[in-house]
Amino acid sequence: MHRRLFATLAVFSLCSATAAHATTFNWQFTLGPEAQGATGTGSATASFNDATNIFSYDVAFSGLSGNSTVAHFHCCTATPGGGTAGVAVAAPSLLNFPVGVQTGSFSGSYDLTLQSSFSAGFINGLGGGTVPGALAAFLTGLNAGAAYLNIHSNLFPGGEIRGFAEKVPEPGTLALLGLGLAGLGWSRRRKTS
Repeated sequence: MHRRLFATLAVFSLCSATAAHATTFNWQFTLGPEAQGATGTGSATASFNDATNIFSYDVAFSGLSGNSTVAHFHCCTATPGGGTAGVAVAAPSLLNFPVGVQTGSFSGSYDLTLQSSFSAGFINGLGGGTVPGALAAFLTGLNAGAAYLNIHSNLFPGGEIRGFAEKVPEPGTLALLGLGLAGLGWSRRRKTS
């Protein structure tokens, strides 16, 4: 009985300790052809730190049918994993995006408390006219799988490849889950002894 209480208190103390620190949210994107005849592929990761409000990304792509022109994060589709939406972050294009290539990689970051990080249409639309509203809408879209990364080419100006956000579980969440499951297993073994 005392050991089970101790294990429960340990889990609660870990939860409260992690709640006091900044949280980094992570997503992955698998990029594939958006239009018939497009041939490109790619992958990306993105993260957001809620203490610094910095949104960072790393992207690699290859085999585009045409030469790269622009790239953006779009948000928010009506259906997670499908549909189209307007540009949310990076108008006219993402920082460090290589133009005029069929294969490339790039990375960058944005401070999502700045108006310049979002398109005006996104701020005035889903953002409700404010940057904090745009930030909240974008994070909601990413977490729901209703935001996507889009790479455009000269042959496909509407978008050649894209991939929807897939949330990656926080390492702390996985550790707490493992600790909780281990505690349950220990508790069950104790009862059967």
